[in-house]
Amino acid sequence: MNSDRRTSSGYGRRKINPRPGLRWDGTPDDNDRTEIGPTPLAFAEWEEAGLEAPDLPALRRFRLDRLVRMLCERDYGGVLMFDPLNIRYATDTTNMQIWAMHDPFRACLVTADGYMVMWDFGRLGDLLTAHNPLVRETRGGAGFFYFTAGDATESLAGRFAGEVDAFMRERCGDNRRLAVDKIMVHGLLALQRLGLDIREGEEVTEKARVIKGPDEIRAMRCALHSCERALEEVHRRCEPGMTEVDAWAVLHSENIRRGGEWIETRLMSTGPRTNPWFRECGPRIMRNGDMLGIDTDLVGPYGMCADISRSWTVGDARPNDEQKRLFAIAHEHIMTNAELCAPGVAFRELTFGGHMLPDALVPQRYGVKMHGVGLCDEWPAIRYPQDWQPGAFDYVLEPGMVMTVEVYAGEVGGREGVKLEDQLLITETGFENITRAPFDPRLLG
Repeated sequence: MNSDRRTSSGYGRRKINPRPGLRWDGTPDDNDRTEIGPTPLAFAEWEEAGLEAPDLPALRRFRLDRLVRMLCERDYGGVLMFDPLNIRYATDTTNMQIWAMHDPFRACLVTADGYMVMWDFGRLGDLLTAHNPLVRETRGGAGFFYFTAGDATESLAGRFAGEVDAFMRERCGDNRRLAVDKIMVHGLLALQRLGLDIREGEEVTEKARVIKGPDEIRAMRCALHSCERALEEVHRRCEPGMTEVDAWAVLHSENIRRGGEWIETRLMSTGPRTNPWFRECGPRIMRNGDMLGIDTDLVGPYGMCADISRSWTVGDARPNDEQKRLFAIAHEHIMTNAELCAPGVAFRELTFGGHMLPDALVPQRYGVKMHGVGLCDEWPAIRYPQDWQPGAFDYVLEPGMVMTVEVYAGEVGGREGVKLEDQLLITETGFENITRAPFDPRLLG
């Protein structure tokens, strides 16, 4: 493992120097920018830490090139995206992301020649896309979900499909193969009626997103640092008598203060609510000596995910033997399994190699042993041996992938459990653990 941030993979660092009157991408007028992004607090902390800000135009170009490469390799004419995270990847734009996840009103088409068109909300025009010249056109009219379309859903979907078809004919000639990620039923049927050959778009976007470019890594380092500062604040303010939701609100608030965007889950629990895992944080009042487990699942600055899990004991009570035993197993699990990570290592080897959980912890094992991470949890999912699916993940690690190594340790019927997770960058020669959040020294022993 190479612990130096300046690794042989070329993902180095340089000092941040945000000058007054300039935006983070070097253009004028920081205060009045349309697109969301890091705050002065975040920049000051990153500069103090010696972190390098990403070159956003270069990041955007890299992502579009990745999508085009995937399309060309598969001989697809284009990819049509409704998933807000895929749209963020392609365009580096956001618009009411949580709402868009259940009422899809935005769409983006990227063709194999690199032409990108965006359909955005209502009459916004290019208000939210003008900062990215790679978005060649911005239109409206991709929203045909029942809430707003009512019984006109089918006709509105047909109109939208007609626009997509026209772009495909203009940009792709006779190539009628169109990848689509997530689309409402009427939209899918309308595209098929026009003779488009619909292919699996989620495979295209996940394979594009899996390799991170140098500026994506810089953005991720920044997001991780902001997450870790927020996590420090949660740890500092946690005390007996506080509710779980009070502590979780600190994480959310500190993320937003630094220009972060949202938190994907509410996975924080204490005491007996840590076993089994996956109880969402609630109004339980913490007690002295309780185990606290938290999985940040935090979408931070630049939209990059910081997926860190930590467990610690609340208050000043000395950890008991069972808490320390579970923590020791969990810590050994992720540290040992991280050492498996290197370019060329097969996903199967990650599943069947490394540290194995004791039999008593297997029934409540976590859903994955490792997984990819970028704008959110991403492909691939590395399962435990008991959950291996032949043929599902016959691939190998590559430089530029970012993986989390993860564990939950809790026995059936036990009082508490431990959740730990680190984020790793796969380099040319091995891996770099890019997580800096400390482990509880009282539990680590």
